[in-house]
Amino acid sequence: MIHRLTFACLLITLPLFAAGCQTEGLPPNAVVIGIESDPTNLDPRLATDANSARILGLVFSGLVRQDERGLIRPDLAARWENPNPRTYLFHLKEGVRFHDGAPVTAGDVRFTIESILDPATGSPHRSTFEKIERIETPNTATVRFVLKEPFAPFLLGMTMGIVPAALAAAQGETFGQQPVGSGPFRLIERTPGERYLLRANPDYFGGAPRLDQVIFRVIPDNTVRFLEMRKGTVNLVINGIELDYIPLVNQDPNLQLVAGPGVNYSYIGLNLTDPILKQRDVREAIAHAVDREAIIRYLLKDKGHPASGLLSSLNWAYQGNVQTYAYDPERSKMLLDRAGFPDPDGEGPAPRLTLTYKTSQNELRKRIGAALQQQLKTVGIGIRLRSYEWGTFYGDIKSGNFQLYTLSWVGITEPDIYHYIFHSQNVPPKGANRGRYINPEIDRLVDEGRRTLDLRVRKRIYARVQERLARDLPYISLWHYDNVVVMRKNVHGFVLDPSGDLFSLKDVWIE
Repeated sequence: MIHRLTFACLLITLPLFAAGCQTEGLPPNAVVIGIESDPTNLDPRLATDANSARILGLVFSGLVRQDERGLIRPDLAARWENPNPRTYLFHLKEGVRFHDGAPVTAGDVRFTIESILDPATGSPHRSTFEKIERIETPNTATVRFVLKEPFAPFLLGMTMGIVPAALAAAQGETFGQQPVGSGPFRLIERTPGERYLLRANPDYFGGAPRLDQVIFRVIPDNTVRFLEMRKGTVNLVINGIELDYIPLVNQDPNLQLVAGPGVNYSYIGLNLTDPILKQRDVREAIAHAVDREAIIRYLLKDKGHPASGLLSSLNWAYQGNVQTYAYDPERSKMLLDRAGFPDPDGEGPAPRLTLTYKTSQNELRKRIGAALQQQLKTVGIGIRLRSYEWGTFYGDIKSGNFQLYTLSWVGITEPDIYHYIFHSQNVPPKGANRGRYINPEIDRLVDEGRRTLDLRVRKRIYARVQERLARDLPYISLWHYDNVVVMRKNVHGFVLDPSGDLFSLKDVWIE
């Protein structure tokens, strides 16, 4: 109650505080985006987090890219051919150059993919390209991929940003400190903890951007980020303000809010090697103890929908007919009894068991953690809340140093992500099986889903994947977030992508 009252007082004083702030202004013809944390890596071969992906999507180009509807479109490739199920032939556009002036060639494409496949690189994307048998470059403008077997998500993998071979080879592990791509913007300045300055690439093969600059400012605190919006020192934030501030956005004559369904998925991750959490009854007890509807209503302000798995209902492979876990504290207690964790003192305060829950220092994340702590307490599960700055938190998750945590998968469009997250061979650093989930049936199904090109058959395979994961509970599904963008009203042309991608910034202009 004290926490909610304090927050309510903040909302009351916020308009007065903002009104009294001096407007510092923005660089001319620039979009300044407030982000909560630094990107973890600006080498596309190594990056996995959302902020890295958003910046890299503006700096680098792939052979192909996904549009706002999730369809595959040409990017560096003018066209491609699929003469048989195992062969893809790409023809590069003429005259495309990297930001340093070097031409983009088939050799750069080959180097990029081969370096990802090299174990010495330590790329978390290696499993995406392991079906490649060989890469041929008949000339500087043609790349032929021959696969070991048919691989349905191959084209999606070709959205990987292409790096300049000579420069990346020379710089090695330091390439991501000053990356050079061929996208609509160039990274000019990188100041960790403060800002990342991108300048328009006038020679971009898709046409010069209308903006001069895109600046990503690192502002960890949601409230400060919103105040910067009102002052005019930030003019765009995506999924980065307290949802309690939405009424204030609607009242501000200088701000506009754009919201739409998203494919970002929030979940509770569990360490399945932990002696407590490896028991399915305990995982189900946690699932039944979580009141998703209440959190969505009060903390997300109805900007989300309960999730039954990774894929949203927008996805072609979505299977809604899976086991779900309604809020049911009494069943949760029964499951804990069955798992060997009886209530030690009846109505007393002693917990049945205690777990550590890790999260970032994002304010909404911490509030969700506090809500989960309170909900789990009602069934006898004690929670030690631990919040860390992003780099430390994410490092712990990748290394398996956790019991419980919450994170979100951003921009899920291809069901092959199940392979990356749940295949037994994809424990970090190779992939994202952070909970160390092992299931031979899932391994077989996700392998089969990769080899099958018939969309109807793939849909049936991934329906079985979703059904089995819903039973096993390697993740506890929470919700799919709506995307919420707040912009200054003089920002025009921005297209809200369900995945949260910012590529449309190349067509944005400032009035």
